[in-house]
Amino acid sequence: MGVLPWVWWYGLRRHAAYPLGSLAESLTNTAFGFVRAYVLLALWHARPALGGYDAADAVTFCFLTQALIGPVQIFGGMDLTERIRNGDVAIDLHRPVGLQGWWLAEDLGRATGSLLLRAGPPLAAGALLFPFHWPGPAGLAAFAAAVALGALVSFALRYLVALGMFWLHDDRGLNAVTLVMSLFFSGMILPLVVFPRRLGDIALLLPWAAQLQVPADVFLGHRTGAGLLGALAFQAGWAAVLLAAGWLLTRAARRKLVIHGG
Repeated sequence: MGVLPWVWWYGLRRHAAYPLGSLAESLTNTAFGFVRAYVLLALWHARPALGGYDAADAVTFCFLTQALIGPVQIFGGMDLTERIRNGDVAIDLHRPVGLQGWWLAEDLGRATGSLLLRAGPPLAAGALLFPFHWPGPAGLAAFAAAVALGALVSFALRYLVALGMFWLHDDRGLNAVTLVMSLFFSGMILPLVVFPRRLGDIALLLPWAAQLQVPADVFLGHRTGAGLLGALAFQAGWAAVLLAAGWLLTRAARRKLVIHGG
């Protein structure tokens, strides 16, 4: 086994080390899911078929996005930020693998552990207590691919924000801005299909839509055939662009660290 699979396994074990803590987080997500679900039901009662969704679609979307909060790390943050702040990133840069590849493998391990430990209760609660839409086997396979690509886009965005520490030395402002963008344009607050037409069209073109809105639409069966291929290509395209930007920024950060004596 190569280095990166071991890093993935380390990330999975590390983030699955406290299952009771993960269960508590999952139950919290489930509780907020009920609040969101009743708000959405009230909205769909007043506006049936809003955005092409029915009430069951809206509730399914709600609990599905609650289940994906952990896997796609919608609230942002990476341990790399603190390592840049305290200088430990110099050790990371001397490892026999690239900085971006190392942290990508670790983050995918974290996402896998979070999916296994935190996604079940919100989905179970939604399915048991509300009208709920489940995809067939082919839909579940497509959904798994969409979640994996969503996690990849999420990592790429958070990695770029973390690298900003090389220049800003304080990530609070940048994190605050990106958190608002992530919550608003991913579909976490409301499905992007209910946005006013022009704003919704723009939101669906941004990378944050690849984190939650696209996987949710795949789960609900709103992306099939050519539409499904287009949705996955959209996610893969943003992942490629953002990872390439992260690679270039990593090179610039390495030069900056060496020039300043790091």
